[in-house]
Amino acid sequence: MELVEATENDLGALVDRWFGLATAMEPYSELNEIVYEDATDVPDDGFRAHLEEPSITDYLVVVNGETVGFVTLETGSRPSRKRSRYLSIVNVEIDAEHRNRGYGTAVVERVEAMARDEDRDYLTVSCEWHNDGARRFYRDAGFEPKQVTYARPLE
Repeated sequence: MELVEATENDLGALVDRWFGLATAMEPYSELNEIVYEDATDVPDDGFRAHLEEPSITDYLVVVNGETVGFVTLETGSRPSRKRSRYLSIVNVEIDAEHRNRGYGTAVVERVEAMARDEDRDYLTVSCEWHNDGARRFYRDAGFEPKQVTYARPLE
């Protein structure tokens, strides 16, 4: 498994996979409702902006030359903390037909190695509160709960 940095040529693959991830998150909160009917309706502007943003990088998850998912990483720092430099997993998606083969675990391990190579102090990731599978996956990967994000609609 390798992580291949996405380019402009990969925007369609990223959007398609993001759409699958986003629609899978819809049942967890009304705030996750997607406005697009299908992936072909989703503009690639968000991922295109990532190409220009130095703190965000999208990678294709590639196994034996085949793309099986994607991951979005964001770097940042909290200068007031002793451990200030972090790498955050913003999105991670493995295509349904490739799940339960260890690719998600391999992605996390590769991201951890990248974080160490970049002299980061820690990794972060978040998931929906009621997504028990994701919470279990991240706990099994060595992540510990640190804080809870609350959201409230303004309607």
